[in-house]
Amino acid sequence: MAQSLNILITGGAGYLGSTMAPALLADGHKVTVLDNFLFNQAPLNHVVADPNFTPVRGDARDEAVLKPHVAKADIVIPLAAMVGAPLCDRDKTAAVTVNRDAVETLCKLLSNNQRLLMPITNSGYGIGQPGKPVTEKDPLKPLSLYGRTKVEAEQIALERDNSISFRLATVFGMSPRMRLDLLVNDFVYRAVNDRAVVLFEPHFKRNYVHVRDVARAFQHGIARFEELKGQSYNVGLSDANLSKWELCERIAKHLPKFVFMEAPIGEDPDKRDYIVSNAKIEATGFAPKYSLDDGIRELIKGYTMIRNSVYSNV
Repeated sequence: MAQSLNILITGGAGYLGSTMAPALLADGHKVTVLDNFLFNQAPLNHVVADPNFTPVRGDARDEAVLKPHVAKADIVIPLAAMVGAPLCDRDKTAAVTVNRDAVETLCKLLSNNQRLLMPITNSGYGIGQPGKPVTEKDPLKPLSLYGRTKVEAEQIALERDNSISFRLATVFGMSPRMRLDLLVNDFVYRAVNDRAVVLFEPHFKRNYVHVRDVARAFQHGIARFEELKGQSYNVGLSDANLSKWELCERIAKHLPKFVFMEAPIGEDPDKRDYIVSNAKIEATGFAPKYSLDDGIRELIKGYTMIRNSVYSNV
């Protein structure tokens, strides 16, 4: 078995963390999750029996709370974030202090030999050129406060030697701490419950990735850290650079009664529009396991159980 490491995950009770923490525990690591449990859910109930799991209630911006847990960590994964353009616009101060400043505090506390695996968003690419995939060499041109704070956090993280940044595509799929407001999750929810959706600017394209593949990307980063460190990597499904209209067509293959149409007026507050190359991380031996259709099928099953907006961040 691989070496057992002490891993600190801030925001580890969220959508990504509640899938990632159990995966890292299954690998034999000791996992400490620091979270404020803002959404009054208990998405890590299923791992509390594991002696290698430690939950800590606290704020990822609080240096006094962070310090003793950072000191014991071999690896830190800062998942604590205000995620998405609408949530960040609603509380701009929290967006900056959580998404950027907390990472700055964390980097200040880390020694040179401690490892940092940083998630950001590929929404930092803003608007790409039609038909030309953006790569990690392309300039970052974030359009939202969310995108800007995550791009700034990446810059801070990569200024230190022992860091990797993963630029995540739009994540989808079932997770113990579910989110209904992510694009695929939202559209499937509407297809199941409303059987209809009205699309603003349906030609806007973006890339997608399953939440379990995000966890696998971080496991890959831990296993191949020395090879990957010091750089950023796009993480997404290379066969899922789809417009919102194309996404709805895929959902309709599973739910034939789903009706979707373009809104005659109005616009999407999230203006990003690009296709993404994931070739760089694929060249290191990482390949996603879960397709968009896998995610749609499991979401349809999941929504048999979930009918509550408490699972949305906005």
